[in-house]
This record gives sequence, C-alpha cells and structure tokens, in this order.
Amino acid sequence: MAKKSTPAPAPLTFDLPVSLLAKLEAQRKKLGLGSISEVVRQAVDAFDLAAYESSAEEHRQVSVRLSAQAKTALSKAARKQKVSIGELVRAAVDALPAKKARK
Repeated sequence: MAKKSTPAPAPLTFDLPVSLLAKLEAQRKKLGLGSISEVVRQAVDAFDLAAYESSAEEHRQVSVRLSAQAKTALSKAARKQKVSIGELVRAAVDALPAKKARK
C-alpha cells in the first residue's frame, strides 16, 4: 500500500493592520524564526479555532442610488485614502446624527 504524501504548503493571502505586521516581525525576531510564515503557522497551531467567537457585526448587502457626482467623489476619496468605497459609506452613515424617536 502506497503512503499518502502530505500536500505542499499553499499560499494564503489576507490583509492585516500594520500594527499586527509589526507584531509578527517582532515575534519573528524574538523567536529567531526565518519568516513571518513560521510565526503565523505557530500562532494558528496554538490558537483554539473551535472556541473562537467573532466580535464582528453581521453585514447585509444593500444597493442604493447615488448621483454620478457622489459616486465619483467617493471613488476619488477611496483611492486617496487607500480604503474601500464601502468603508467610506459606512463611515458617512455612522456619522449621521441620532434623532430622537417621535412620541
């Protein structure tokens, strides 16, 4: 019976805040590891994946109509700020003043 070979490690791409990248690099140096991949492998191996509970709020996709001028302004600002248009729209909606409920 032939032995099953272990699959080769596959690349995984994701984004991290710069603060976590700095933490990864600091841990790499502290532990004397050769790469950030080694730090991430250790972190994933030690982390209790089954016990994880996300603190992220549930999202729903919505479709809205905006003027061409507003869409252009959002696109330009997103590129300049290096964020998504969705992030800007969420910030704009979140910045709306809270109104008191009618009695």
